Amino acid sequence: MTNKLKYLVAGTGGVGGSIAGFLALAGKDVTCVARGAHLQSIREHGLLLKSDLKGTHSLTISACTSEEFTEKADVIFVCVKGYSIKSIAGLLQQASHRETLIIPVLNVFGTGDRIMEVMKSGALANRQPRATILDGCVYIVSYVSAPGEITQMGKIFRLIYGARKGTSVPLEKIRAVQADLTESGIKAVISDDIRRDTFIKWSFISAMALTGAYFDIPMREIQKAGEKREVFIGLSTESAEVGRKLNISIPDGIVDHNLKIIDNLDPDSTASLQKDIAKGHESEIDDLLFNMIRIGEKAGVEMVTYRRVAEKFFR
Repeated sequence: MTNKLKYLVAGTGGVGGSIAGFLALAGKDVTCVARGAHLQSIREHGLLLKSDLKGTHSLTISACTSEEFTEKADVIFVCVKGYSIKSIAGLLQQASHRETLIIPVLNVFGTGDRIMEVMKSGALANRQPRATILDGCVYIVSYVSAPGEITQMGKIFRLIYGARKGTSVPLEKIRAVQADLTESGIKAVISDDIRRDTFIKWSFISAMALTGAYFDIPMREIQKAGEKREVFIGLSTESAEVGRKLNISIPDGIVDHNLKIIDNLDPDSTASLQKDIAKGHESEIDDLLFNMIRIGEKAGVEMVTYRRVAEKFFR
């Protein structure tokens, strides 16, 4: 791995666009994969980053479709939605060399394992993945506010990543990524238990996004006492119990921790799940709601609040 790392961001939505924008603003070598009007606007006018942390910047940044990227990247951030992982398997294989780190930062649990499975199946079944696949998660409120435009809200931008169980990664590699992210204004944390940390993020985003979508409300309504906050607490409590049943080291005060995160979010913000449902787009409802119920009930957890929410979204 060279001193100057080459980054590829697969998926330039709110999360990917923020990562790419912050890296570009710090002078890092970054290319983002996008499509449609979003890609066209970035190519013609640059990426417009509107950030509470960094201010407003118009950034000249390399952008292309997954088919057009023919180089090799040292670090690939996977920022697509969970249901789109299969569609970028070819890109991940083609864009990797032996020392590439693939870091998924999705809202769902076990994405590193899912990426590995996808890259070993179908047309890629006979090709051994060349990269090292880590796992990761991110805490941020951000979204595509217009074609070529990313809005990042609030003061939280924390990216956590680490090696999956059974995966060996030289510490200097992941520390080099941490240094670049830190220089870019992203709080980068190298996890000593990424299974724990990604589950905790999944638990939090599931409770937050589902509460917002169930009531169709911004964060300000969850930040004050009442029924909406109690639903968030119920979802957080049940998902934490699911983690404990899976033998994940869930901290005793996780619900209070989740409430503190909620209370520090921009009051006007909403989760991407809520935005996608409102627009009639494909959403992560299966991963954030139904998959949590499936895993929880199989583990013997009474998913009372999750079942209440599911009644609205049952398909």
